Amino acid sequence: MRAQATPAELLDRLVADGASLATAESLTGGLLGAAFTAVAGSSAAYRGGVVAYATDLKVSLLGVDAGLLAERGPVDPEVATAMALGVRQRCAASYGLASTGVAGPSTQQGAPVGLVYLAVAGPAGTRVRELHLGGDRAAVRTAAVHAALDLLAAVLG
Repeated sequence: MRAQATPAELLDRLVADGASLATAESLTGGLLGAAFTAVAGSSAAYRGGVVAYATDLKVSLLGVDAGLLAERGPVDPEVATAMALGVRQRCAASYGLASTGVAGPSTQQGAPVGLVYLAVAGPAGTRVRELHLGGDRAAVRTAAVHAALDLLAAVLG
């Protein structure tokens, strides 16, 4: 089993490629941005992020289609993809990394606790990952951050 990529390693890869990153977060509430900005020199690749916790902010700040949200709800693979695309465009970044899901303690619009969608949008297109995580609220959010780092590492190669 390979070791998980750290935020510092991912930032180094981005810098080496002349690329940049922005984050769009719902479920993780800023934890992804905090993981990247905890690294000294992160501004060489990390452009910024949007914490769009409220559903309407996904529309106004990230450009997620309101009809998609009305039809599918905020916990959806297409919504995660739209969030990643939106933050990539709005922050003029090479890559957008997004998280949406249900941390608990209760379901959200029929989506069960632990259902998480992560997405990366980059020059070669988009990739989305569905997760079913266990544990309490903190465990779900922490596992989502680790999985988002892994997804970005897979996309960066």
